[in-house]
Amino acid sequence: MVGATARESAGTSGAVPVPGAPRVMRADARRNHGRLLAEARSAFAEHGTDASLEDVARRAGVGIGTLYRHFPNRHALMSAVFEEAVSDLLARSRELLDAPQPCTALVKWLREIVTHASEYRGLARALMSASRDEGSHLARCSGPMREAGSALLLRAQESGAVRPDVSIGDLLQLTNAIALAAEETPDDPALADRLLNLTLRGLKP
Repeated sequence: MVGATARESAGTSGAVPVPGAPRVMRADARRNHGRLLAEARSAFAEHGTDASLEDVARRAGVGIGTLYRHFPNRHALMSAVFEEAVSDLLARSRELLDAPQPCTALVKWLREIVTHASEYRGLARALMSASRDEGSHLARCSGPMREAGSALLLRAQESGAVRPDVSIGDLLQLTNAIALAAEETPDDPALADRLLNLTLRGLKP
């Protein structure tokens, strides 16, 4: 990764709490935290999730050590950046639980995951990789997403519209793979929808 350092990949021992957990910070620390998140969003949008963390720190007006005190590795920073998007997806999943067509609701939610993943180049690949590493900040934050997706999937299965052997883990991995394929083929904006439609056919009994 661009700008990666040995410390960045040193794991999550001594890590800050998972994004969303309450913690108390001094006023200056809160300001630094907010500036780092704002600059990370900008850098990830411009350069993808492999953007230099040293550059993020410089743009935020702090040293790289300060960045690592707030976010011990790249996945911790990514998780914090994408927390708002995850919250939106969780809220959307709750809305779709009342949709009259459970299978259509499930596919709509998966399509929105693809849309969110496409906002930052490299996110889909990182999510696929993190799913195999339970210690990753991204993987730990995916728990609520799995629960939300499981509820939609179960409802679709109980309606008879989706095969009973389909798992939410496989479905989310497939969705991230679709997002990655769409990212790698920017000249074909309809690719994600076509692949999702193929997925829908494979879900049916």
